[in-house]
Amino acid sequence: MGTGLTENGRADAEADRTESDSTESASAELDTVEFDIVVAGSGAAGMTAALTAAHRGATVVVLEKTGAFGGSTARSGGGIWAPGNTVLQRAGVADTPELARSYLARVAGEDVPAELRDALLEHGPAMLDFVLAATPLRLAWVPGYADYYPEAPGGLASGRSIEPVPFNGSVLGRELTRLNRPYLPVPNGVAVTQADYRWLTLGPRHPRAVLASIRVAGRLVRSRLLGQRMLSLGQALAAGLRAGLLAREVPVWLDSPLTDLVVTDGRVTGVRALRDGKPVEIKARRGVLIATGGFERNEQMRRQYQQAPIGSDWTTGATGNTGDGIVAGQRLGAATGLLDDAWWGPSIPLPRGPYFCLAERNLPGCVMVNGAGRRFVNESAPYVDAVHAMYAGNAADNPHIPAWLVFDQRYRDRYVFAGLPPGRPLPRRWYAAGAVFRAPDLGKLAAAIGVDPDGLAQTVARFNEFALAGRDDEFNRGESAYDRYYGDPRVRPNPNLAPLARAPFYAAKIVPGDLGTKGGLRTDGRGRVLRPDGGPIPGLYAAGNASASVMGHSYAGAGATIGPAMTFGYLAALDLTPDANGLLALSAPACVSAIAMPPLSLQRHRHPRSLTRSSRRRQSRWPPTATGTGGHSHGLCSKRELRNLRAPRWARAARGIHSSQSRSPRRTLPGEVRPAGKAAN
Repeated sequence: MGTGLTENGRADAEADRTESDSTESASAELDTVEFDIVVAGSGAAGMTAALTAAHRGATVVVLEKTGAFGGSTARSGGGIWAPGNTVLQRAGVADTPELARSYLARVAGEDVPAELRDALLEHGPAMLDFVLAATPLRLAWVPGYADYYPEAPGGLASGRSIEPVPFNGSVLGRELTRLNRPYLPVPNGVAVTQADYRWLTLGPRHPRAVLASIRVAGRLVRSRLLGQRMLSLGQALAAGLRAGLLAREVPVWLDSPLTDLVVTDGRVTGVRALRDGKPVEIKARRGVLIATGGFERNEQMRRQYQQAPIGSDWTTGATGNTGDGIVAGQRLGAATGLLDDAWWGPSIPLPRGPYFCLAERNLPGCVMVNGAGRRFVNESAPYVDAVHAMYAGNAADNPHIPAWLVFDQRYRDRYVFAGLPPGRPLPRRWYAAGAVFRAPDLGKLAAAIGVDPDGLAQTVARFNEFALAGRDDEFNRGESAYDRYYGDPRVRPNPNLAPLARAPFYAAKIVPGDLGTKGGLRTDGRGRVLRPDGGPIPGLYAAGNASASVMGHSYAGAGATIGPAMTFGYLAALDLTPDANGLLALSAPACVSAIAMPPLSLQRHRHPRSLTRSSRRRQSRWPPTATGTGGHSHGLCSKRELRNLRAPRWARAARGIHSSQSRSPRRTLPGEVRPAGKAAN
């Protein structure tokens, strides 16, 4: 029997009986539809889960609150952090499961259960193999984009981050118009990758920057000649996942916000939502996945859970991320964690929205100071750490919020700043909004921004000495491989240090911006939402920023938001489809992380040959129409590719599936194995 819940989630037995009658009456008046699984949210977590469930034979619907799909994923850099995957193996990145495990344990800390860390490391590679096979996406290693703590045990200076190869969005047809906009607008057809961006920030300072510019221009010319709409970064990732859903005819309902969860006999059995402005009840025979993102756009929740000063104006997260799924879980008594934290980053509050500073802080010739005019952090530190330092030091007599990024004219003439080419004057509206200031000397600049002039002068003088010596004796800027990634290789001996000496001088206001919040519903290694006592809420799952992050209060590397989001969406779908015909069966008491996929040390999949071909050939035949054996339509790839994707013999043996039971098997995706004794479709 469906039961209503009071606003604070503490309805007593009498209230349950009273409300159940009204709920049944209300349900009778609602339009009601039914699916196996309901996924709330169309970011990377939600679409990966829906894609996985659909390929395992379940009927799925994806609900999206706004009028565009993709969520914060479509606005992001699209990076994925999932150690040990086939893309990294093919690129020759030297890594081991032991290194990855040591590193993640160090970064996430003891507050994050080992079960979650192990689930990410063991199943991230299988998730990516599946996504590459089930979508037209191709992924590439981002060379040299170091883990954020490469000197920590298990960290890699070469990096573990991968990103989408530029993708022809034309394969989506009219659906492309419904893709959420990127955080920074770009002209149609201009596709810049993370690997390109590193060099483009240097302007004409380095030959690699010139080559990157030529490469981007070449993509633009080629795409226009061929009538393609090339996408990159998070746009490519979101569009590629949507293409996979289109091929499986998975509906994505836009403008359909989740309003509540439906509970029957203690189990989540559906959701209530709005569709076309009208209430609808969607029954879920197997369960519901909350992938609605964080609460970065919810002013009230941010003030309730996070440290002041805070607001919803400094985030780059999707506009629909107001914590709806988290609140719905709280009403059921779900445990929460990390609500006080976010995927922070020093940001400039420009008139048209915040600018998230990636390279600007690392480039030589700038310092970041507090109200006393003093440095307080390594400017090139990982962006989460930089904002943690801002909050930790903030005080009434010495404000760190806002902080100020101070630089000189030589810095402005050499490097891209907040998307503007080198040398171009900063827009007048930025000055009018108080986001940037300019002065002929440091004293007048200090007066304009309200910091101690003596402190600023002393700070710059001391920093200039460090720059000339090539060593930052105060905060060790430039010592880490991560610092140097966005440095200027032509500045020696330290690519992150250069004096501030050429007038005029500039100051950009720095506030604690973010990519989204990272706290939410507590989950286990199967993506199940937990109660405070550690027991699961039957039928309820969460992934992405609607769940408490596996990264804890830190950040392992570029893509450490999206990689775990996709992995736990994938795992939730596996757990929701334990009896998938022809696929891996998960018994109720068994943990996904133990049996859904072998440990990294056992994975030896060869990457499908189709994924090494050009993106044009790969995407030109999407969606595919090939069928596997027995007339079963996979809608994935050719028969040869299906043979390449077949689970190796050792994987079947590891699960007690003997070769005598697997003659002429249905072709499988990476990590999929037919349950023993199950007849092939």
